Amino acid sequence: MAVKDFMTKKVIYVSPTTKIAKAADIMKEQGIHRLPVIDDDRLVGLVTAGTIEKASPSVATTLSVYEMNYLLNKTTVGEVMIREVQTISKYATLEDAVYQMRQKNIGVLPVVDNGQMSGLITDKDVFGAFLKVAGYGETGVHLRLLMPDIVGTLANVVDLLAKNAIDIRSIIQINTENQKTAIELQLIGKLSAQEIKNMFTAAGFEVDEVHETENKLVR
Repeated sequence: MAVKDFMTKKVIYVSPTTKIAKAADIMKEQGIHRLPVIDDDRLVGLVTAGTIEKASPSVATTLSVYEMNYLLNKTTVGEVMIREVQTISKYATLEDAVYQMRQKNIGVLPVVDNGQMSGLITDKDVFGAFLKVAGYGETGVHLRLLMPDIVGTLANVVDLLAKNAIDIRSIIQINTENQKTAIELQLIGKLSAQEIKNMFTAAGFEVDEVHETENKLVR
C-alpha cells in the first residue's frame, strides 16, 4: 500500500504572511486542525490549532478584546509555525507513514518529493485505508476462520470459495496468541452467512465468527 493511494490530494494551505486569525478561521470553516505553510511553491512549515492556541493571548490576560484581536490580526503564521516538519514520500508505504507518525507522536505528514508537496497523509486517512483494506462498508458476509499455521491451508480456503462462486473482496491474516492463524475475509456471493458457516464447518474448518454486512458510506 503506497502513501499516494490514500493521501489527501486536495490540500488547503496558507502562506507565511497569512495572519493567524485568518488561519484559525480557515481551520474552523474547513473542519481541520492543521495547515501546511507554502512559500514559492515549497513547504516551509506547518501551523496547527495547537500552535495558534499557544500564540494567542491567555484568557487571564489584562488585554482588552480590542487589543487581543489586534494581536491576532497582526501576528503572522510565519512567526508561530512549526519549521522542522516531518514529511514522507508519496512512494513510501502506508506502513512507513503509520510508523513515522507513531514514533514522532504526530497526526499528519505532508507528502513531499523533490521539494514539492503533492498531498497530506493524516491519521484520518490511515483509518480510511484500514476500513478499505478490511472491506468494511460493503454488502456481503464477513468470515473469521481460525486455522493451524500449515502451508497450503489458505489455498484450501480459496479453493472452497471458488467452487461455490464466492468472491473474496478482502483478506487479512492475523497471528493469534494461541498459535493459530486468524483469517478474516469479506465475501460476496449468493450464500448467506449461515450457509457459508455450514460449508466451512463441513469442510473441517474452525469458524470463529461470521455475519452479514451492510453497505455503508465510508468517508
